[in-house]
Amino acid sequence: MRRTASLLAAGLLLLLTGGAPVAAQETSAAENPAVETIAADHTITFVNRSGETVWLGSSVNADESQQLTGLPVIEDGASATITIPESGDPEYWRGKFFARQDCSGEPGDTFHCEVGDCGPEADTCTTGEQPTGLAEFNFDPNDAGAPWYNVSYVNGVALPITIEANGATPPPDSGQCEEVGCSEKLLQHCPPENLTDGSDGQPQLCTNPSRDEETPYSDAVKEHCPRAYAWSKHDQEPGNNVMRNCPSCDGFTVTFHAGI
Repeated sequence: MRRTASLLAAGLLLLLTGGAPVAAQETSAAENPAVETIAADHTITFVNRSGETVWLGSSVNADESQQLTGLPVIEDGASATITIPESGDPEYWRGKFFARQDCSGEPGDTFHCEVGDCGPEADTCTTGEQPTGLAEFNFDPNDAGAPWYNVSYVNGVALPITIEANGATPPPDSGQCEEVGCSEKLLQHCPPENLTDGSDGQPQLCTNPSRDEETPYSDAVKEHCPRAYAWSKHDQEPGNNVMRNCPSCDGFTVTFHAGI
């Protein structure tokens, strides 16, 4: 069914699943014969198992008109689901999601996050994100192999991330729709010179000192999380398992795990 103009303008349907799901207000073809039937957009459910509150961050790789707003704050143990705006102009979405940690301040003014900071707004990003782990996606209806997905620690890692495909029926032995990322506490493997502690004195962030070459940082990530990008050319290494696609899925589950 076609989403109402208000939903298309917002570019984001947010369902907070900590309680009862919020019903989408849509007009069906049965209610209005003039409504055109289109394929449903994919959803992504974000699950927080990190032991702390996270503010979801997101940015796009292409058209800035696709920048998402209304991003949720997710308490520990809770989840939230969004719908990716694939149906509206420009009919694709390529971007990334990440957990912002230890955020405080007045939204639109003094709001700031210690990890993954991306500007002074609590529910959208206005700048590029500071180093942290990323859940990256390419939703493009013109690509028969899409959606594509991966976890990237190319810039840094804080909370480990996993991505699972939902409702998928992949062909046997295809490699499609496999889980990527890992739940292992990667901060304990961070080279000391790359580790930053939080205000509580506990390890909080491991930053890649050189994203375009192999380093002790990338070696540690590859050893303990082989299904995530450890450096920018990781996907060119023979036998790597960092990128996957899943044309048969109806969405994904992204889980943020505890870092320490």
